[in-house]
Amino acid sequence: MTAVVMPDLNRSVGAALDRYAPAVRAEMARLLDGRPLPLYDMLRYHLGWTDTAGRPVAGGDGGKGFRPTLCLLCTEAVGGAVEPALPVAAALELVHAFSLIHDDVMDNSPTRRHRPTVWKVWGRAQAITAGDAMFSLAHLSVWSLAERGVDGAVVAAAGRLLDETCLRLCEGQYLDVDFEGKLSVSVDGYLGMIQGKTGALIQASCQAGALLGGADAAAVGHFAEAGLRLGEAFQIRDDILGVWGSASRMGKPTAEDIKSRKQALPIALALELAGPTSKARLDAIYHAPRIGAPEVKEVLGLFSELGVQARAQALAVAAAGSAAAALDATGLDNQAVDALRALVQFAVEREH
Repeated sequence: MTAVVMPDLNRSVGAALDRYAPAVRAEMARLLDGRPLPLYDMLRYHLGWTDTAGRPVAGGDGGKGFRPTLCLLCTEAVGGAVEPALPVAAALELVHAFSLIHDDVMDNSPTRRHRPTVWKVWGRAQAITAGDAMFSLAHLSVWSLAERGVDGAVVAAAGRLLDETCLRLCEGQYLDVDFEGKLSVSVDGYLGMIQGKTGALIQASCQAGALLGGADAAAVGHFAEAGLRLGEAFQIRDDILGVWGSASRMGKPTAEDIKSRKQALPIALALELAGPTSKARLDAIYHAPRIGAPEVKEVLGLFSELGVQARAQALAVAAAGSAAAALDATGLDNQAVDALRALVQFAVEREH
């Protein structure tokens, strides 16, 4: 992958993410309009649009909009129009939002994006309901494609893709939860898990965008492969930031993944690299009743001795390289493809 000076990369990525954000937000807002039940205030809060009292938040942090941006860039890359694809772009963001609401419940996470999580404000039961509602709205968004004049066969294909993606996401989430408390998860097992948990939705974003743009089956396949590998790179970098990321930029405490005993890539790598003594110590810490600051410091020290951060980053870079190669295979060369390449590089260099 060609090196890009980070400020230039940030500007390029920022421009791509900002370009479609108003239209995607308007599409999601359309789905929520006319729904006064307080349930929908929970959804608006999670999306960063309002505070806990339902008051609008100026410049609220609703996330990067990474997945809808990928979808619409892929639509443009293959020569399609963006407007008919907006319902699917919105649906992808809503599915991502639903998964985060449920993730926060499962992970017992008190904050997200510098604010209390939905379950922390309204309780676990209502948070689960809010996630389910977000999931349903995503499906309604896809079915509204017909109102944009999209061919029925394409609408059905997009609907099937979303359902298959949600199932793969659930499979990945199942494995993620199943891995908790097990210090026997291999790096290969971890990679298989993230192909569902994170890769499936990012893959679907690229695949759906190409499909709605009218690409042929071969091109759709290349974009799907690019999305899958980009998803791997994105999640690996997320796991790196979950241990070594800045608390002020991540919106959650430093080394949170260690404190919560998350079976992410760093611990999987450490266990494959560690000798018997270090492995036994990691096992003791991860099975202790509580992991406090001294234990976190010790784990970080062991990770440093084993070169875990550098090895994890190398895997992220390799996955991003595979994503870039899949983009090359499309044979396309335009501004949308250039923006996709910038997003691939951003995935492995981002700090939040």
